[in-house]
Amino acid sequence: MRSEARRAARKAESSTILRVLARAGFAANGVVHVLIGSLVLAVALGGRGESDQAGAFKALAAAPFGFALLWVLAAALWALALWHVLDGILAPRGSAAQKWGRRVSEWSQAAVFLVIGILAASVALGARPDADETAADVSRGVLFVPGGVFVLGGVGAGFAIAGVAFAVMGVRRSFVAKMRLPDGPVGHAVTALGAAGFIAKGLSLMSMGVLLLVAAFKVDPDAVGGLDAAIAALLEMPFGPALTLGIGAGLVLYGVFCGFRGRYADL
Repeated sequence: MRSEARRAARKAESSTILRVLARAGFAANGVVHVLIGSLVLAVALGGRGESDQAGAFKALAAAPFGFALLWVLAAALWALALWHVLDGILAPRGSAAQKWGRRVSEWSQAAVFLVIGILAASVALGARPDADETAADVSRGVLFVPGGVFVLGGVGAGFAIAGVAFAVMGVRRSFVAKMRLPDGPVGHAVTALGAAGFIAKGLSLMSMGVLLLVAAFKVDPDAVGGLDAAIAALLEMPFGPALTLGIGAGLVLYGVFCGFRGRYADL
């Protein structure tokens, strides 16, 4: 049964169409991050708007033919999610810990792209979600069940750890191992984009994790929020506007890097 699943996964992953769609998924993820980074920059400079995925999709929906582009983004993100699912199934043989570590990593990424694609599709269909309000509602339910404080704290710690992991990948440039970059200026430029982008992405995830940990510590669901709430809280801190500008610019760079990743990813 396992060998049949691996053969089916290998056959699907070798499909040219799926490879093209997966590359498009990286590019779609890049578009999303460029939009989010632009919104973060606008908020840091005194503007108004939701500086998260929902805000980015709602801004896109307001543009001419935006709903059509949202469907394109959703389809590409779902294709990338499928690629990560298959990559998890085809985890290289080794110890059980290594194999399942790879699977958890791949399937976690698949879940993220699946959810973002669903969010894009829901906005294309007319929904106008509020990520901060949804996060507060979910956290309110979690906090008032036995052990809910620890669950919420664990989720916050997970976001913070993921943020640290992204930042470390940026500093160490370990993402290069999953790409086939050309030698010369182009390869160096893409590596620099990725380093700055991964660090900025890490900082944004860490800020969300801190909000969740604070909410769990204070048992206050109103303190919970997504990236938009994290940016708002960051702006209230000393040097917050400058740091927010840096995160916004970094997310834009990460988005541009994702476009190049679609071209040079080692699939």
